[in-house]
Amino acid sequence: MQHQPQSGEPKTLVLSHAGDRVKKTNVRWMVVVILFLVTLINYADRSSISLAGPSMAKELGLNAVDMGFIFSAFGWAYVIFQLPGGWLLDRFGSKIIYSLGIFLWSLFTLMTGLAGFVTGGTAVAVIFALRFLVGAAEAPSFPANSRLVAAWFPAAERGTAAAIFSSAQYGATVFFAPLMGWLAHNYGWHSVFTVLGLIGICFIPVFRKLVYAPSQHPMANEAELSYIEQGGALVNLDRDKTADEDGSGKPRLGYVKQLLASRMMMGIYLAQYCLNAIGFFFITWFPIYLVQEKHMTIMKAGFVAAIPAVCGFLGGLLGGFLSDILIRRGVSLSLARKLPITVGMLLCCIMVACNYTDSETVVIVIMALSFLGKGIGGLGWTVNADTAPKQIAGLSGSLLTPSVMHQASPPRLLLATFCKRPVLLTMCWFLSLLMRWR
Repeated sequence: MQHQPQSGEPKTLVLSHAGDRVKKTNVRWMVVVILFLVTLINYADRSSISLAGPSMAKELGLNAVDMGFIFSAFGWAYVIFQLPGGWLLDRFGSKIIYSLGIFLWSLFTLMTGLAGFVTGGTAVAVIFALRFLVGAAEAPSFPANSRLVAAWFPAAERGTAAAIFSSAQYGATVFFAPLMGWLAHNYGWHSVFTVLGLIGICFIPVFRKLVYAPSQHPMANEAELSYIEQGGALVNLDRDKTADEDGSGKPRLGYVKQLLASRMMMGIYLAQYCLNAIGFFFITWFPIYLVQEKHMTIMKAGFVAAIPAVCGFLGGLLGGFLSDILIRRGVSLSLARKLPITVGMLLCCIMVACNYTDSETVVIVIMALSFLGKGIGGLGWTVNADTAPKQIAGLSGSLLTPSVMHQASPPRLLLATFCKRPVLLTMCWFLSLLMRWR
């Protein structure tokens, strides 16, 4: 029987056996590293056409209009297959759909390198079709990332986790643009698609081995599962889909109407459009601008384009980290997400100043600062993970479709928007104002 000390008696020190406590694993951080790597490959494949494009156009006899159609192919498919991709994620789970997507987009990228056997209109049709298929295969990728982060991470770590995989869009330029420029310069544009396609296919076994739902991961212990679940992670989001016999957990496309009727969700979707429009201009048209307007070699353009990308990469990590720090210090979730977004996008507006200088160096500096701001403000996928209903997290992610509509826009419209008019400034302000969820 344990002795209860009387009033005035010294209290007995109770020894706790710390060694008996099970230390929680940190598998969630390994999972987000895998998401970062696969998103690097994803963005390298989608942006490969920008660095291979000039050589491709010259060899196949394609003009600017032809290249504009080819560039838009990815965007059309990405838009069209967003909702089906989100539905498939919610129906069958992230792992199987993501794995299939990686294989297909890598295969179609690899096949693009074989298009050199045709020229003229036939070449446009073949490359357009292959880029369309790449866009269709990549459509579920970011909704899948968002679902996995929602499943694996508590709210106080979700900003950092989403920032890690989102920063891969800049990291792809940092790590792959010099490689693509070197390949195109030394071995021809075909080699760019061949090498990137093979890299993606070789990465599939790594993804399959290391990525699972939290409740099914062989490396995660109960301590980690308990920790993330108590913090708000949806650990059963990707449970075994075959166990859902009554169909109550199946996604229904009718939920889309409810999402679109929500002022909060519409604000998030429209804001993401403004954010990603800037990124699309950078990964697709900025290298071509450097080659055609600044008369750089393809290899030099690849290295120069990496400079703003480094700033965007660092800004992306910084924005998510600061947001989570604010939450841990007691700031509300709403303010912790809004503050980095607003500050980052205000800094991003400096891109407009590129219209008023002819200096190569000044343009690079301005773009670097602008993409630092875009990175800091790039918390759209974090916000989606915070707010989307768990049963339709994939569908909600796919409704960030407006964020990719600009990819299907004619190239002249894009260039007029970003290079000739201060529309970007208005778009950035709308981003800051629309993020008003409660």
